[in-house]
Amino acid sequence: MGEAVQYEVRGHVAYITLDRPSKKNALNRAMRKEVQAAFTDVKFNADIWLAILTGNGDTFCSGKDLLEKVPAEAEKGDVMSNDELYLFQRSIFKPFIVALNGPCLAQGGGFALNADIIIMSERASIGWPQVKRGISSVSGPSFLPHALPWNIAMGYLMRGKFISAQEAFRLGLANEVVAHDQLMATAERWASEILDNAPLAVHAIKEAGRRGLEVPVETRVYMARDVANRLLSGDDAQEGIRAFKEKRKPQWKGR
Repeated sequence: MGEAVQYEVRGHVAYITLDRPSKKNALNRAMRKEVQAAFTDVKFNADIWLAILTGNGDTFCSGKDLLEKVPAEAEKGDVMSNDELYLFQRSIFKPFIVALNGPCLAQGGGFALNADIIIMSERASIGWPQVKRGISSVSGPSFLPHALPWNIAMGYLMRGKFISAQEAFRLGLANEVVAHDQLMATAERWASEILDNAPLAVHAIKEAGRRGLEVPVETRVYMARDVANRLLSGDDAQEGIRAFKEKRKPQWKGR
Protein backbone atom coordinates (compact mmCIF):
# COMPACT_ATOMS: atom_id res chain seq x y z
CA MET A 1 0.00 0.00 0.00
CA GLY A 2 1.03 3.60 -0.42
CA GLU A 3 -0.02 4.65 -3.93
CA ALA A 4 -3.46 5.83 -2.86
CA VAL A 5 -3.80 4.87 0.82
CA GLN A 6 -1.56 5.28 3.85
CA TYR A 7 -1.79 2.45 6.37
CA GLU A 8 -0.10 1.85 9.70
CA VAL A 9 -0.82 0.12 12.99
CA ARG A 10 0.10 1.69 16.32
CA GLY A 11 -0.91 0.44 19.74
CA HIS A 12 -3.68 -1.90 18.51
CA VAL A 13 -5.10 0.89 16.31
CA ALA A 14 -5.08 0.72 12.50
CA TYR A 15 -4.83 4.12 10.80
CA ILE A 16 -6.25 4.15 7.26
CA THR A 17 -5.79 7.40 5.35
CA LEU A 18 -7.22 7.95 1.87
CA ASP A 19 -4.38 9.67 0.02
CA ARG A 20 -5.29 11.09 -3.40
CA PRO A 21 -5.74 14.71 -2.30
CA SER A 22 -5.19 16.10 -5.80
CA LYS A 23 -8.23 14.05 -6.92
CA LYS A 24 -10.34 14.82 -3.84
CA ASN A 25 -9.66 11.23 -2.70
CA ALA A 26 -11.89 9.87 -5.46
CA LEU A 27 -11.94 6.07 -5.41
CA ASN A 28 -10.04 4.61 -8.34
CA ARG A 29 -8.96 1.00 -8.76
CA ALA A 30 -5.65 1.54 -6.94
CA MET A 31 -7.42 3.03 -3.94
CA ARG A 32 -10.04 0.28 -3.90
CA LYS A 33 -7.28 -2.34 -3.90
CA GLU A 34 -5.43 -0.67 -1.03
CA VAL A 35 -8.57 -0.02 1.03
CA GLN A 36 -9.47 -3.68 0.54
CA ALA A 37 -6.03 -4.74 1.82
CA ALA A 38 -6.35 -2.44 4.83
CA PHE A 39 -9.87 -3.61 5.70
CA THR A 40 -8.76 -7.23 5.36
CA ASP A 41 -5.88 -6.69 7.78
CA VAL A 42 -8.18 -4.97 10.26
CA LYS A 43 -10.62 -7.86 10.12
CA PHE A 44 -8.16 -10.73 10.49
CA ASN A 45 -5.17 -9.29 12.38
CA ALA A 46 -5.70 -10.16 16.04
CA ASP A 47 -3.33 -7.38 17.14
CA ILE A 48 -5.71 -4.76 15.70
CA TRP A 49 -8.53 -3.86 18.06
CA LEU A 50 -9.88 -0.70 16.40
CA ALA A 51 -9.55 1.29 13.15
CA ILE A 52 -9.55 5.01 12.36
CA LEU A 53 -10.37 6.01 8.77
CA THR A 54 -9.65 9.53 7.52
CA GLY A 55 -8.44 11.38 4.43
CA ASN A 56 -5.60 13.64 3.37
CA GLY A 57 -6.31 17.06 1.91
CA ASP A 58 -9.48 19.14 1.98
CA THR A 59 -11.88 16.27 1.10
CA PHE A 60 -12.49 12.98 2.90
CA CYS A 61 -13.74 11.24 -0.25
CA SER A 62 -15.52 12.57 -3.33
CA GLY A 63 -16.89 9.13 -4.24
CA LYS A 64 -16.14 7.03 -7.29
CA ASP A 65 -13.57 8.36 -9.75
CA LEU A 66 -15.96 8.94 -12.64
CA LEU A 67 -13.12 9.84 -15.01
CA GLU A 68 -11.13 6.63 -14.57
CA LYS A 69 -11.32 4.17 -17.44
CA VAL A 70 -10.42 0.64 -16.37
CA PRO A 71 -10.00 -1.86 -19.24
CA ALA A 72 -12.30 -4.85 -18.87
CA GLU A 73 -9.33 -7.21 -18.88
CA ALA A 74 -7.92 -5.43 -15.79
CA GLU A 75 -10.94 -6.39 -13.71
CA LYS A 76 -10.29 -10.01 -12.76
CA GLY A 77 -12.42 -10.14 -9.63
CA ASP A 78 -9.46 -9.66 -7.29
CA VAL A 79 -10.36 -6.08 -6.36
CA MET A 80 -13.65 -5.34 -4.63
CA SER A 81 -16.12 -2.95 -6.21
CA ASN A 82 -17.15 0.22 -4.40
CA ASP A 83 -20.30 -1.48 -3.10
CA GLU A 84 -18.42 -4.60 -1.99
CA LEU A 85 -15.98 -2.47 0.00
CA TYR A 86 -18.53 -0.97 2.37
CA LEU A 87 -20.37 -4.29 2.68
CA PHE A 88 -17.06 -5.86 3.68
CA GLN A 89 -16.47 -3.00 6.12
CA ARG A 90 -19.90 -3.76 7.58
CA SER A 91 -18.80 -7.34 8.30
CA ILE A 92 -15.80 -6.26 10.41
CA PHE A 93 -16.82 -6.57 14.06
CA LYS A 94 -14.12 -4.20 15.35
CA PRO A 95 -14.82 -0.54 16.08
CA PHE A 96 -14.48 1.81 13.11
CA ILE A 97 -14.06 5.52 13.74
CA VAL A 98 -14.27 7.82 10.73
CA ALA A 99 -12.63 11.22 11.10
CA LEU A 100 -14.16 13.36 8.36
CA ASN A 101 -11.62 16.02 7.40
CA GLY A 102 -13.82 17.52 4.67
CA PRO A 103 -16.73 16.71 2.34
CA CYS A 104 -17.74 13.05 2.42
CA LEU A 105 -19.63 12.27 -0.76
CA ALA A 106 -21.31 9.27 -2.42
CA GLN A 107 -19.08 6.23 -1.75
CA GLY A 108 -17.44 8.20 1.06
CA GLY A 109 -20.85 8.36 2.69
CA GLY A 110 -21.00 4.58 2.44
CA PHE A 111 -17.79 4.37 4.48
CA ALA A 112 -19.13 6.84 7.04
CA LEU A 113 -22.56 5.26 7.54
CA ASN A 114 -21.02 1.81 7.95
CA ALA A 115 -18.65 3.03 10.65
CA ASP A 116 -19.50 3.07 14.36
CA ILE A 117 -18.32 6.53 15.40
CA ILE A 118 -18.36 9.63 13.17
CA ILE A 119 -16.17 12.58 14.15
CA MET A 120 -16.50 15.60 11.86
CA SER A 121 -14.29 18.59 11.32
CA GLU A 122 -16.25 21.83 11.22
CA ARG A 123 -15.26 21.87 7.52
CA ALA A 124 -16.83 18.48 6.80
CA SER A 125 -20.17 17.57 5.25
CA ILE A 126 -21.95 14.44 4.00
CA GLY A 127 -23.89 14.19 0.77
CA TRP A 128 -24.96 12.23 -2.28
CA PRO A 129 -24.96 14.60 -5.30
CA GLN A 130 -25.69 11.92 -7.92
CA VAL A 131 -29.12 13.28 -8.91
CA LYS A 132 -27.40 16.47 -10.08
CA ARG A 133 -25.42 14.36 -12.54
CA GLY A 134 -28.35 12.32 -13.82
CA ILE A 135 -27.37 9.16 -11.97
CA SER A 136 -28.53 7.32 -8.86
CA SER A 137 -26.75 6.19 -5.71
CA VAL A 138 -26.37 2.89 -3.90
CA SER A 139 -24.97 3.88 -0.50
CA GLY A 140 -27.29 6.88 -0.08
CA PRO A 141 -30.67 5.15 -0.39
CA SER A 142 -29.30 1.93 1.13
CA PHE A 143 -28.17 3.50 4.40
CA LEU A 144 -29.30 7.11 4.94
CA PRO A 145 -33.06 6.30 5.31
CA HIS A 146 -32.06 3.80 8.03
CA ALA A 147 -30.03 6.42 9.87
CA LEU A 148 -32.57 9.28 9.62
CA PRO A 149 -36.36 9.57 9.36
CA TRP A 150 -37.51 8.79 5.82
CA ASN A 151 -38.63 12.30 4.91
CA ILE A 152 -35.41 13.88 6.20
CA ALA A 153 -33.23 11.40 4.30
CA MET A 154 -35.22 11.82 1.09
CA GLY A 155 -35.10 15.59 1.49
CA TYR A 156 -31.34 15.43 1.18
CA LEU A 157 -31.06 12.61 -1.36
CA MET A 158 -33.70 13.86 -3.80
CA ARG A 159 -32.22 17.35 -3.89
CA GLY A 160 -28.58 16.28 -3.85
CA LYS A 161 -28.08 18.53 -0.83
CA PHE A 162 -25.15 18.17 1.55
CA ILE A 163 -25.56 17.73 5.31
CA SER A 164 -23.27 20.17 7.12
CA ALA A 165 -21.26 19.07 10.13
CA GLN A 166 -23.48 20.93 12.60
CA GLU A 167 -26.63 19.61 10.94
CA ALA A 168 -25.22 16.07 11.02
CA PHE A 169 -24.63 16.45 14.74
CA ARG A 170 -28.15 17.81 15.29
CA LEU A 171 -29.63 14.90 13.33
CA GLY A 172 -27.61 12.32 15.26
CA LEU A 173 -25.35 11.27 12.35
CA ALA A 174 -22.18 12.70 13.92
CA ASN A 175 -20.95 11.88 17.40
CA GLU A 176 -18.93 15.07 17.68
CA VAL A 177 -18.01 18.13 15.60
CA VAL A 178 -14.69 19.80 16.35
CA ALA A 179 -12.30 22.46 15.12
CA HIS A 180 -10.41 21.17 12.10
CA ASP A 181 -7.05 21.04 13.88
CA GLN A 182 -8.56 18.92 16.66
CA LEU A 183 -10.01 16.23 14.39
CA MET A 184 -7.45 13.44 14.82
CA ALA A 185 -6.87 14.20 18.50
CA THR A 186 -10.61 13.83 19.07
CA ALA A 187 -10.78 10.58 17.08
CA GLU A 188 -7.88 9.24 19.15
CA ARG A 189 -9.61 10.28 22.37
CA TRP A 190 -12.67 8.27 21.37
CA ALA A 191 -10.36 5.38 20.42
CA SER A 192 -8.61 5.55 23.80
CA GLU A 193 -11.91 5.49 25.67
CA ILE A 194 -13.02 2.44 23.70
CA LEU A 195 -9.65 0.72 24.20
CA ASP A 196 -9.99 1.12 27.97
CA ASN A 197 -12.47 -1.73 27.70
CA ALA A 198 -11.94 -5.41 26.93
CA PRO A 199 -11.42 -5.60 23.15
CA LEU A 200 -13.24 -8.89 22.60
CA ALA A 201 -16.20 -7.65 24.64
CA VAL A 202 -16.33 -4.47 22.52
CA HIS A 203 -16.16 -6.58 19.35
CA ALA A 204 -18.95 -8.80 20.68
CA ILE A 205 -21.15 -5.76 21.35
CA LYS A 206 -20.69 -4.65 17.76
CA GLU A 207 -21.22 -8.14 16.34
CA ALA A 208 -24.46 -8.66 18.23
CA GLY A 209 -25.72 -5.20 17.31
CA ARG A 210 -24.75 -5.38 13.64
CA ARG A 211 -26.05 -8.91 13.05
CA GLY A 212 -29.24 -8.13 14.91
CA LEU A 213 -30.24 -5.07 12.91
CA GLU A 214 -32.36 -6.92 10.35
CA VAL A 215 -33.76 -9.83 12.36
CA PRO A 216 -36.77 -10.17 14.72
CA VAL A 217 -36.32 -9.27 18.38
CA GLU A 218 -36.35 -12.87 19.67
CA THR A 219 -33.60 -13.81 17.23
CA ARG A 220 -31.62 -10.72 18.29
CA VAL A 221 -31.81 -11.67 21.96
CA TYR A 222 -30.74 -15.30 21.48
CA MET A 223 -27.97 -14.28 19.08
CA ALA A 224 -26.65 -11.65 21.51
CA ARG A 225 -26.68 -14.28 24.28
CA ASP A 226 -24.68 -16.71 22.11
CA VAL A 227 -22.11 -14.03 21.34
CA ALA A 228 -21.87 -13.03 25.02
CA ASN A 229 -21.47 -16.65 26.14
CA ARG A 230 -18.46 -17.06 23.84
CA LEU A 231 -16.50 -14.62 25.98
CA LEU A 232 -17.17 -16.03 29.41
CA SER A 233 -14.28 -18.49 29.51
CA GLY A 234 -11.77 -16.14 27.92
CA ASP A 235 -8.74 -14.59 29.62
CA ASP A 236 -10.14 -11.06 29.48
CA ALA A 237 -13.41 -12.08 31.11
CA GLN A 238 -11.51 -13.68 33.99
CA GLU A 239 -9.17 -10.67 34.23
CA GLY A 240 -12.10 -8.27 34.31
CA ILE A 241 -13.67 -10.07 37.29
CA ARG A 242 -10.34 -10.27 39.13
CA ALA A 243 -9.61 -6.59 38.53
CA PHE A 244 -13.08 -5.65 39.79
CA LYS A 245 -12.56 -7.67 42.98
CA GLU A 246 -9.06 -6.28 43.48
CA LYS A 247 -10.17 -2.69 42.70
CA ARG A 248 -7.56 -2.15 39.99
CA LYS A 249 -7.47 -1.36 36.31
CA PRO A 250 -7.67 -4.54 34.18
CA GLN A 251 -4.87 -5.50 31.79
CA TRP A 252 -6.52 -6.64 28.57
CA LYS A 253 -4.88 -9.22 26.31
CA GLY A 254 -7.52 -9.58 23.60
CA ARG A 255 -8.00 -13.26 24.44
